[in-house]
Amino acid sequence: MTDKPTAAAREHLHKLASKGLKEPKLLQKEEVIALAQHVAKEHGRASAAEHEIAKKAEHNPEGVTAAEIQALCAHVTGERTAR
Repeated sequence: MTDKPTAAAREHLHKLASKGLKEPKLLQKEEVIALAQHVAKEHGRASAAEHEIAKKAEHNPEGVTAAEIQALCAHVTGERTAR
């Protein structure tokens, strides 16, 4: 079995990301963690700064700033155009 997300899971992450780009502080704790886990899994595509934000968000989702959430969301939405 692979670690690749299903089409439904990818679509859900992209919806979360677009919501987070518009209103980052309206995302729930679990939603921030899901975005962070996704970015943390991406070794080749995510920058070092994005990995640091993802690690921080996984451990303390309430301590992440709006700009950091938007950075995670921008990474997820950028994947769609890169593929």
